[in-house]
Amino acid sequence: MSPRTAARRPAAAALSMAHRAGVLAGSAIRAERARRRWTLRALAEKADVSHGALHDAEAGHASLEMYARLGHALGLRLEVGLVDPRRRVDSARGPDLVHSAMGELEATHLRGLGFETSVDEPYQHYQFAGRADVIAWSASRRALLHIENRTQFPDLQDAAGSYNAKRAYLPQVFAERIGLHAAGAIYRGMGL
Repeated sequence: MSPRTAARRPAAAALSMAHRAGVLAGSAIRAERARRRWTLRALAEKADVSHGALHDAEAGHASLEMYARLGHALGLRLEVGLVDPRRRVDSARGPDLVHSAMGELEATHLRGLGFETSVDEPYQHYQFAGRADVIAWSASRRALLHIENRTQFPDLQDAAGSYNAKRAYLPQVFAERIGLHAAGAIYRGMGL
């Protein structure tokens, strides 16, 4: 590539794509930090970056190297991809900022009511695996709430099947994970 070609200003579409990638990376960093309940300061110290640089990265304004450093500090792997826009992409698998925001708002509200919460909680029970959008619990109240957020319904049957599998297996798996040894008695008391 000649220096003259490289010196030209990028097209508006290229700048837009770069901005979108930064916003998605920043959103992923912010979501993982929130899931772990880390402060900005805690992640900045772990990644050895300034508080301001982390704030900028979460807002989508950082270099690829900065996202790699933050991801490494969180134990995440940075992946970059280019996709042919003419190919149909399964949007249900891609990042959904509205979906993420819904989970964070629900968790914040439930924490304000005195519940412990977890957002985007992974679980596995034999062949069933997935992620629970929001889980709120209180052992003293004998309460467990699972919220399944949907912003898209590409396949209603798949959505119902996923929900039923989570409803059947998530409570026990999650109770064992947080150390509720009398989980069976708690489930019966909650009507699960």
